Amino acid sequence: MTSPLLKSFCLATAMMLAWAEAATWELEKGQAPVDNPLKGLVPYMNPRADRFPHSMEFFYIPLSEVVIGPGKCNWAGLDRRLDDIASRGHQAVFRFYLEYPGKSDGIPPYLIAAGLEVHPYLNTNTSPFPPDQVITPDYENPDLRKALTEFIGALGERYDGDPRIGFITAGLLGTWGEWHTYPREELFASKKVQREVMDAYTAAFRTTPILLRYPAGKDHETLASNSSRAFGYHDDSFAWATLDTGREEDDWFFLPTLRRAGPQAVERWKTHPIGGEIRPEAWGVVFDAEPPEKVQDFDRCVRETHVSWLMDSGLFEKKPTPERKARALEAVRRMGYEFRVGSVTLHGRKLEVTVHNQGIAPFYHPWRASLLILGPDGREIGGEIRTAHALTGILPGQSRVWEFDLPAAPSGDSKILLRVANPLPKGKAVGFANRSQNAHREGWLSL
Repeated sequence: MTSPLLKSFCLATAMMLAWAEAATWELEKGQAPVDNPLKGLVPYMNPRADRFPHSMEFFYIPLSEVVIGPGKCNWAGLDRRLDDIASRGHQAVFRFYLEYPGKSDGIPPYLIAAGLEVHPYLNTNTSPFPPDQVITPDYENPDLRKALTEFIGALGERYDGDPRIGFITAGLLGTWGEWHTYPREELFASKKVQREVMDAYTAAFRTTPILLRYPAGKDHETLASNSSRAFGYHDDSFAWATLDTGREEDDWFFLPTLRRAGPQAVERWKTHPIGGEIRPEAWGVVFDAEPPEKVQDFDRCVRETHVSWLMDSGLFEKKPTPERKARALEAVRRMGYEFRVGSVTLHGRKLEVTVHNQGIAPFYHPWRASLLILGPDGREIGGEIRTAHALTGILPGQSRVWEFDLPAAPSGDSKILLRVANPLPKGKAVGFANRSQNAHREGWLSL
């Protein structure tokens, strides 16, 4: 018969031996890919592939192409664009519009036939491009308002969480869908109409991020308050009208506007994305060693806005010089998230992985982590292990420890791999800033 003392001794010895088998190591730092998904520069759809690395493509689409009658939608054109972009392994960013300088196709014709009043005029707010004709609808028209809210509801029902979509800018209201009709500000939608549109988006979308053009607090003169709503923002004059200059005439710039909207708007980037477009006057030249005087410091704009993605044509319409491209690669890498695995601990079947966010923004999509064990011959053992761990919620400068229970303790010759997969079939997985990224299998980090 074994004494209780001997039993305790044996148990303690077994525990000490088990703990002695635990191993912890640090992964070497590396450089994350500049075309990591859901961040970086975004060209208009179907760009030249050799211009600049990217993971998303942008397009405008007229509302009339989808809304073809009261309560009737034809999604063929939208699906065609999404499928085309997805075929290149990219996610889409898009915006619906009713009015666009130089275009007359935004308003569904059935609304005009039913009596919707429209206001054609020469829009002079088109710099650096020439003034052009624009057609602004009567946003207070009840038929138009009903069409907008019904369309948003149908859009969300069909596309919320669609892996082909990265982000949607709210659009619909104002010139280019940018929620203003400057210089004809009297033609813009009332706060009541703006609230109806925002309410519709809130009800229709729970997964796919929606971004508004302008932050607005309760005391804004023309914009309905959105500082407490679950939207991101997009700065469409990035690096031109982003930073606070302190001049009264520049109080419409993005960061002064954001701060006037209140602390909830200022902190919005922690839960909802910031995007936008580099201002046309700054296309390309923003990445030069000495950009023009009116171009604002790109790195500072990125740091202060916590921007994740920016539409751009400067590096895609014409092939950039090697010097401009090199500076752009370094600058764009600093946008959005950047994850690195620090320490890894293996103790039998227990695996702990410490993930650091060394970027300037979090990851906003609920993509899940997976593990893979490769045997000494490189073959998979047991297949992909899907987990509940996600990158969402890890703020810049923060770390999170992921704990995994492996199906069996791996042998000394086995390899353990980690990835956060892109739900788009051809989409790239999230690349970590470690040297062992893609070491043994493309898209996977070797732990």
